[in-house]
Amino acid sequence: MRTLGAPLVLLKPHLYLHRFSPSPRAVSLSPVLPISKILYFQASSRAVSTITQMAETTTGVGGSEHVTGYWFSVPDLRLRDHHFTVPLDYSLDIRTCPKISVFAREVVSVGKEEQSLPCLLYLQGGPGFECMRPTEAGGWISKACEEYRVILMDQRGTGLSTPLTLSSMSQFKSAEALVDYLKHFRADNIVNDAEFIRKRLVIDSGPWTVLGQSYGGFCAVTYLSFAPQGLKQVLLTGGIPPIGIGCTADAVYRACFEQIVLQNEKYYKRFPQDIEIVHEVVTHLAESEGGGVPLPSGGFLTPRGLQLLGLSGLGSSTGFERLHYMFEAVWDPVIVPGAPKRVSYYFLNAYEKWLDFDTNPLYALMHESIYCQGASSLWSAHRIMTENGGQFDAIKAVKEGRPVLFTGEMIFPWMFDEMHALRPFKEVAQLLAEKKDWPPLYDIASLNNNKVPVAAAVYYDDMYVNFKLALDTASQIEGIRPWITNEYMHSGLRDGGGQVLGHLLGMLKGKKPLF
Repeated sequence: MRTLGAPLVLLKPHLYLHRFSPSPRAVSLSPVLPISKILYFQASSRAVSTITQMAETTTGVGGSEHVTGYWFSVPDLRLRDHHFTVPLDYSLDIRTCPKISVFAREVVSVGKEEQSLPCLLYLQGGPGFECMRPTEAGGWISKACEEYRVILMDQRGTGLSTPLTLSSMSQFKSAEALVDYLKHFRADNIVNDAEFIRKRLVIDSGPWTVLGQSYGGFCAVTYLSFAPQGLKQVLLTGGIPPIGIGCTADAVYRACFEQIVLQNEKYYKRFPQDIEIVHEVVTHLAESEGGGVPLPSGGFLTPRGLQLLGLSGLGSSTGFERLHYMFEAVWDPVIVPGAPKRVSYYFLNAYEKWLDFDTNPLYALMHESIYCQGASSLWSAHRIMTENGGQFDAIKAVKEGRPVLFTGEMIFPWMFDEMHALRPFKEVAQLLAEKKDWPPLYDIASLNNNKVPVAAAVYYDDMYVNFKLALDTASQIEGIRPWITNEYMHSGLRDGGGQVLGHLLGMLKGKKPLF
């Protein structure tokens, strides 16, 4: 927690070069810092006696580059940036193959810049989302920085790692060309990038600890499968994937629909007044011209689109409250007598911001592919939902007088018609759904013979990573120590401060119970 009201201390600037991973090929740049570049720290922070600044470029095999930036500060933390030029496709000659950039941010507690600390790589949830941007110490970051040098990596295609955005993907001349590019943006190559970075960041290219949240945990299990030599220990939070051969998406969605129904029941039990409000909104949308209303970005909100709010609303610790507060403001007031009833701009704008498809389209495009090994998904969520006999049909629910059920972490083909940001990628999404030749993501034999210490937080009420499927996979990872809890939801790592991370680290040190 940031200390408020502390006086500011002016530190005299003193420059020196820190080389975290010595290299005979490194070219050091030590610029003169003008007096205007003086940094301020809070007195409550552990102030360092010098201001560390560094810019370093390392040329590796085949001309690959690692550029390290200057140290900078946020309250109680010191950070610096690393940019790596890596192969798009690691199966090709590294000297001649196409390259992309991968970004990672190094984080330490103030005063620990020069200490010899073990490294912890954090793998973000997703797919298709960039890593967190620390603005101050707190939460699990502070806990990790007690004993680690934390590496926050933007997974390829996100953040500052050759981001695949609406505009950047528009450079491709055909859907086929973009699909051929996107096939390199799954967990297998995220692990390849991590190994590329480890060998250049960690002293003597030693192993590091990996913390995987949600999809980041899926990537960590891929890491265990194909590059265990790079791992000292692995920590998973809501991130144990199904590892069966073929496409496991059907099994995932069958299991997840059960939990989604339960989460809907909990929501309406908490806010029973919302049953009628959602009915009114569904009826209004269905009776509007075209079966919906325009969204601010140019998309179209329909009853089935409304149900997507469950993606964030049903599965996180404060999701119920946030969803309820959105519906509190769903209608414009009728100020002029006789004015028609309208969904408020506030609600429509909040709806689009909540879904993030305009800023992170990679999530929608690649989501079902994370379950595919040598088989296609064929719009699995869409197919499996039809097995529920209209249970998720919003208009039918209104007619029958039962609650409208929100959906969960699912991508449907019609979204590429109704979501403005996704429309340009409709053909791409179809080709990805039909793609069969996805390479393996897991090696069950390797996991059965795992030697890397693994601790995993398994959340009993997890809506995104099914509890039963997670335990099935855990039974195939030799030596894994699962911590089963209903104290946290899927967002437990974020919500629990440092408690979840501390518990997992304690388990591997033999200081915490499994249950």
